[in-house]
Amino acid sequence: MEKKEVVLETVREVSKQQDSAINAPPAVDMNDIFQDDPDYKPNKFMATLGKVWDSFEKPPNQRRYIQKLDLFILSYSLLSYGLKSIDVSNVSNAYVSGMKEDLGLYGQERNLFTTFFNIGYLVGSTPSQIIINRIRPSLWIPSCELVWSCLVMGIAAAKNAKTIYGLRFLLGVFESCSYPGFAYILGSWYGPDELAKRMGVYDLAGYAANMVGGSIQAGIYQGLNGVHGIAGWRWMFIIDGCMGFPIAFWGYYSIPDFPNNTRALWLTKKDKELGMVRMLALGRREPRKLTPRRFFQMFFMSWRPWPFMVSYVMLWISGTSSYFNLWLKSLNRFSVPQINLIPTGGYALGLVTGFLMANLSDRTHVRFPWLMLATFIRFLGSLLLAIWNVPYGVIFFANLCSYMGEPVWSLLLTWAAEEFQDDAELRGLLAAVGNSLGSAFSMWLPLILFPTPEAPHYKFGYIVTTVFDVIDFIALLAFLLMSRYDRNKKGLVLNSFGLVVNREEYLANLEELKMDDNRERSDSVSEEEAIQVAEHAGAPKKE
Repeated sequence: MEKKEVVLETVREVSKQQDSAINAPPAVDMNDIFQDDPDYKPNKFMATLGKVWDSFEKPPNQRRYIQKLDLFILSYSLLSYGLKSIDVSNVSNAYVSGMKEDLGLYGQERNLFTTFFNIGYLVGSTPSQIIINRIRPSLWIPSCELVWSCLVMGIAAAKNAKTIYGLRFLLGVFESCSYPGFAYILGSWYGPDELAKRMGVYDLAGYAANMVGGSIQAGIYQGLNGVHGIAGWRWMFIIDGCMGFPIAFWGYYSIPDFPNNTRALWLTKKDKELGMVRMLALGRREPRKLTPRRFFQMFFMSWRPWPFMVSYVMLWISGTSSYFNLWLKSLNRFSVPQINLIPTGGYALGLVTGFLMANLSDRTHVRFPWLMLATFIRFLGSLLLAIWNVPYGVIFFANLCSYMGEPVWSLLLTWAAEEFQDDAELRGLLAAVGNSLGSAFSMWLPLILFPTPEAPHYKFGYIVTTVFDVIDFIALLAFLLMSRYDRNKKGLVLNSFGLVVNREEYLANLEELKMDDNRERSDSVSEEEAIQVAEHAGAPKKE
């Protein structure tokens, strides 16, 4: 009987696979769209580079297009997000570099700086993403960056904690557009074999900035401390703010908005057409007008965003890396510059693991297993810190695990961009609403879990972050299972790129692309025929 059941189950599974294969839409070849040679094979050198960065192994026309996107979109997003990451570490580094003593911060002020920033982030995240639906990102994001730069410089002039509370709140408001905005833009231009790496590199820009930033901040403290009567920690904020102005002006030029409405000067007319055609071929819907009714339906009439939200919020509130330097300071064996520099080793590990997992995720075309691996690394770090009574080297390793688990962010956003590609506004709002919810918890939770007087051993805090990582595991699994359930319930299928689409709608888009292509070819042929007739009649050639 058992053998019979196994056979029947196998038959059912094969039947499902056959039905899926029958209903699958026809394959789309990007070589046809870009008019590349379908038999193109990169040479050994380009193929080797392609293992690291995919554009090198693509055919010439596709390579030129993707590298142009990388040059402009990635350059601004990396610089902008990296600078903001330096500002976050500035607060922590300034606290241990003289701010505490200069301003008399002997209570919960350090945590309150983060709390007020998170309140601002909470207030600004979702409205900012809605504004991007009405105002071009190429105008809104750089303008926010200009204001942000002025506010950062304002901290250098602060005479007390209350002034910094207000500035940190405003910084949160004007910074809130960046992370979800860039994630939205990247998800609107890149395909499934490209997106995780770009999301990963964008996310890891913060780590790279903190690696460099630690050295910069140590150099500023040593070289400028006391110059013109200004403390070294104040110079950190002055220089950070000054760096924001040229980056913001670059953003006005480099951000291309979206494929359906771009007016970027660095894209040719042909590039703009290819951008739209490429997204249609992938099955990714164009942005539409976001109304209050649609917003309500997205988040309160559907289960779809909530497994993602739970996982995203758990990531927000389970991080422990910002407390590493407090543990280092408590050992009384490192100087101030060393305390600022040592965490760069963690950032280096995060860069390696982040890029490696993103690359493997793009190559294997799966997100879930790599997400689970990155989450496990974070869980292991929190667990060891919760145990605490372990050798010095184990505590050091446990602090590094929070850095090594960094790929969770980029992989989760990549997975969401692909799962929700049927709704551009929902894709854009996921990170924004997730940031708002994460900020809501972060306003008060660190005050309970990580009270400054208990540093560096947060007994209760590390136990709770371990539990949060377990909840994250459950949320990711629920996201996977419920996405598959929703796909089957709606009768959706996978296209040749492995992305979920509505078959009838997708076929209609492909038919429209085919008609446009035939029309273009017909116009081209007609022009050639006109030239031949003119030449035959003795008329001058058309230049």
